[in-house]
Amino acid sequence: MFIRCATRTLLALYTTSLLVYAPLFAEPKIAHALPLNSTLAAGQNPALFPEPEPTSRVLARSRQTFKGYRGRGSLIIENAGATSADIYVNGYQVKAKTALGQPDGCATIDIGEYTVDGINTLKVLNVTPASAHVNVRIPYPELIWGEPTKVGFSAEKLAKVDSLINKEIAEGFPGAVLLIAKNGQIVKQKAYGYQQKYDGDRLLPNPPPMTVDTLFDLASNTKMFAVNLALQKLVSEGRVQIDDPVAKYISDFRGDGREAITLRQVITHSAGFAPEVHFFDPKQKEKGLYSRDQAVTRALLPKIPLAYRPGEKTVYSDTDYIILGFVIEAVSGHSLDSYVETEIYQPLGLNHILYNPIAKGFRPDRFAATERLGNSRDGRVNFPGIRRHTLKGEVHDEKAFYSLGGVSGHAGLFSQAYDLAVLGQTLLNGGGYGSYRLCNFATLQQFTKPSDQDLHYGLGWDKNNIWEFGPYASEQTIGHTGWTGTVTLIDPKHDLVVILLTNKIHAPVSAEDRDRFTTAKFETGKYGSIMALIYEAFLENPPER
Repeated sequence: MFIRCATRTLLALYTTSLLVYAPLFAEPKIAHALPLNSTLAAGQNPALFPEPEPTSRVLARSRQTFKGYRGRGSLIIENAGATSADIYVNGYQVKAKTALGQPDGCATIDIGEYTVDGINTLKVLNVTPASAHVNVRIPYPELIWGEPTKVGFSAEKLAKVDSLINKEIAEGFPGAVLLIAKNGQIVKQKAYGYQQKYDGDRLLPNPPPMTVDTLFDLASNTKMFAVNLALQKLVSEGRVQIDDPVAKYISDFRGDGREAITLRQVITHSAGFAPEVHFFDPKQKEKGLYSRDQAVTRALLPKIPLAYRPGEKTVYSDTDYIILGFVIEAVSGHSLDSYVETEIYQPLGLNHILYNPIAKGFRPDRFAATERLGNSRDGRVNFPGIRRHTLKGEVHDEKAFYSLGGVSGHAGLFSQAYDLAVLGQTLLNGGGYGSYRLCNFATLQQFTKPSDQDLHYGLGWDKNNIWEFGPYASEQTIGHTGWTGTVTLIDPKHDLVVILLTNKIHAPVSAEDRDRFTTAKFETGKYGSIMALIYEAFLENPPER
């Protein structure tokens, strides 16, 4: 079907792009692209053909690459005066005669018969007449549902994951949801165990089962899927520079050398801060760091003492990401939850990843329960206003709940597994999904390459952690964990996303350690063993010889 559209603006954009052109990906093989803020700039590497300023190397003109999957994909042509053009995908000529049948219009062409898994080539040659141009857009791949065996998994070996988790559920682990996506296909999504086993310290006689739609408190996965994604977007748009001082964005972040602390140091947990400040604890009053209000907590940022010289070492710190949350608010002019929900999640159609979900209309029975008796560690911890009821849909983290109104850069985000898988695929795609672009590829590379200081981190993203990702994850793998029992894994080399969400702290507290739960002994909540079984299910399943 050929659809007319307002592409007369394409000629104006072409003229303008001669002055403001900037490549969307910082790689030489990408053709000239439309400006980033163009309404036509949705999808992968949108480009005008012929290029406004073609290279003198004839065989390097009018060519680029895109990510795709075999048997899938579409190509959108927006025509400005062309009567003919030769369009090739992977060397096969695309049937584009209908799309070029009118000199001013647009059309979508199915290119599934030409595409392959991974990198695909695109050429647009011989556009006539000479004064004409076409804009070509290829949407980013989207997740579809598939069969494990079709993407290289051994069904028998993959079943070992179910056996391990179900065995541990029978032995007392509360519950989990596992989602596996490979080669752009969701090949496993399964729920195990129970959303809630306890009401307080009372074991429920008929506990509600876990479902694949259950929402989980992501804890520190918030750092990546809220703050890091937001920063990747803002950096890609040129609104933030990661080597700028924090004080450029938070003007009162000064004193004791804070003026020199950069965003990069904060993102990489090398800014000088201790792991956390218990703002909510009245004992902080004597230090001038007590707060039960988000605005008050924000005002305390310049008073948080430095524990070591910035840049000297890496110390994982919630404080770092609390600061970054406020940076995002300062730059965007919106609250952190409003910004990520309206600028990232909702444009992707993701309505089950958000902050403060109960206040936004979700029922408590949609959530996996976390701690049995609030933040009291089975009655061993006490402070004024402490929660003592079983937590469902309320952020567990004390700093986020009591001192930051449930919205923080370090914790507070809730999600179901599917929404996280879409965000994972967005990163596998190089920064976009469907017609939505989160960031350009150069920014994504900047955030995910290993830190010079600590190879276990990228810019915030975890890397090279065997206990978290297992022994088989590639060196390109990124992800994160959350204290409530969540782990995410994104492996570009194997085109793999694994989301494992558990409620492992919905259990009695250990007699020996008030911050250790009786479920700490289970492999499901240690993550690496589950990941190892998933990798073995396809790495040890070679094609028949």
